[in-house]
Amino acid sequence: MKSRLLGGIAALLLAITGTVLLVVYVQGADNRALQGLDPVNVLVVKESVPAGTKAEDLNGKVQLESMPQSAVPEGALDKLSEQGGKVTSVALEPGEQLLSARLVDPRDLRPGTVPVPEGLEEVTFLLAPDRILGGRLEAGDKVTVFSSFKAEDAMPDNANVPAEVKGWKQSTGLLFHDVLVTAVQKAEPDAKSGSSDNAVAMPNGSAYVTVARSDADASKMIYGAEFGTLWLSKQTASTAKSNPPITTFGGLY
Repeated sequence: MKSRLLGGIAALLLAITGTVLLVVYVQGADNRALQGLDPVNVLVVKESVPAGTKAEDLNGKVQLESMPQSAVPEGALDKLSEQGGKVTSVALEPGEQLLSARLVDPRDLRPGTVPVPEGLEEVTFLLAPDRILGGRLEAGDKVTVFSSFKAEDAMPDNANVPAEVKGWKQSTGLLFHDVLVTAVQKAEPDAKSGSSDNAVAMPNGSAYVTVARSDADASKMIYGAEFGTLWLSKQTASTAKSNPPITTFGGLY
């Protein structure tokens, strides 16, 4: 009788101990699951972004969203303020989280280059320093392209050109906005002489500037470089873009 009582008490104690251990384990699992559901903020791509896009240009293309911690991979970004000077190493698609690994220094891809956006091709032009901001252009910059022409004879009246060009020997017009510079090969600038530390050194010689463009646009730029001259102006995030008329002496003033 006594042994059966002791056996029953031992079984009861084992049952209680097992129940306590099970409750502790379940509570621990619940806590671990809850930790994984803690919401965190992460930047999510909301529209297609081509490779080579500057981090500064991503502000309007990504948005901050709250997601469970377990769904956010390591390296996901919640702000762009520390990514200045970097570019996207690959094309980004809507819905994907922005990872730090997707933003790199242009020099880390290939010295002095940025990736060519899908569907475009590269073309190179040899340009004098005064046509490329004194040589201050770099891979990853976006530029506006202008072309100037100077002919020996005035444009004939029956020429298939805009009316404002007819009758003039010289003209300048805007070709394209948002042209991506993918590479710049230039000589080292001359040493500064008698200038302040903040002065920009004078450029030394011309530079090869490579841009990414469609085949049709590349053809127009090649024509402009072959039979006239090209000028590049660097754009900023706040650059106002318009469609100015072709400039001739008659429309200059």
